[in-house]
Amino acid sequence: MTTEAAPPQGSAGSPPATPTAEEFMSVQQSAEFAELRRSYRSFAFPLTVAFIAWYLLYVLLSNYAGGFMGTKLFGNVNVALVLGLGQFATTFLIAWWYSHHAAAKLDPKARAIKARMEAGK
Repeated sequence: MTTEAAPPQGSAGSPPATPTAEEFMSVQQSAEFAELRRSYRSFAFPLTVAFIAWYLLYVLLSNYAGGFMGTKLFGNVNVALVLGLGQFATTFLIAWWYSHHAAAKLDPKARAIKARMEAGK
């Protein structure tokens, strides 16, 4: 059985460097990481608030505006059913939108930070 010495850090095929706690703290305080956080929060927080407001509106209408929610639109389809299905539609729309936002704006920044940390820079 032969044992091979591990290739030096940074060479092709070598495992990534393990950052220290100080390096994590340094990255966390960097302008680049702050921009990544700001980009995430500027997307996630407003959409979260909007979706919760939309959901609470649906719940409140269901509880206190039964006559309105029971209004038939066509056949057996009423306002409550349409708004309930709208809840599902907006959930999937927000998930799709976030996926595209993350792929375009968040992931490249996060990959750059990760690559530098793993390279030991």
